[in-house]
Amino acid sequence: MLASPVIMYPIMSERRMEQQITGGRTLSVCRGDLTEEFVDAIVNAANERLAHGGGLAGAIVKKGGMEIQTESWALAPVPTGRAAATGGGRLPCRRVIHAVGPIWKEYEPQQADRLLASAVQQSLSVASKEGLVSIAIPAISSGIFGFPKDRCAKVMIDAVFDFFDQHGDSTLRDIRLCNFDEPTVACFERALRERLAPVTAESSSS
Repeated sequence: MLASPVIMYPIMSERRMEQQITGGRTLSVCRGDLTEEFVDAIVNAANERLAHGGGLAGAIVKKGGMEIQTESWALAPVPTGRAAATGGGRLPCRRVIHAVGPIWKEYEPQQADRLLASAVQQSLSVASKEGLVSIAIPAISSGIFGFPKDRCAKVMIDAVFDFFDQHGDSTLRDIRLCNFDEPTVACFERALRERLAPVTAESSSS
């Protein structure tokens, strides 16, 4: 008797919040493993040398294959606040967009905010130019780069809203802010609620 085939189902992240934004797009706050997201592109929190030795970057190369690192070396260096894309290797995504966020202690807070926002918007721009529809983004710079998690969440969410306000023709429709650890996910939930609060209050009063 033949054994039944093993059916592999996608590992789905938990969508903790979901909001419709400019152009009918969906912005979600998710808890899950970024390397398991079935999207067109994931964003890697990278350093300027695009040397993916540890943390999320190391996990991406470990799961996706050394070809991601090899392609990255060919693109390096990438300045802080910018982004560059490679293939996805064996990951479920088609592309990995390597965004270089700021090291918190190396900049004044407002400058760090601008550089983080730029890294997010550059990632969205790269994805849009390639005609991608879905993207998953982690809390860039909030790990070993030391960017405060609550501040990171606010800056990143504002950057997403600002990008689509200015680029209504972007092909992106599904934007996921995806992190694995609960404290970071909670920061993004709180930041999105705060961003939406004025809109909610205005709708209630009308």
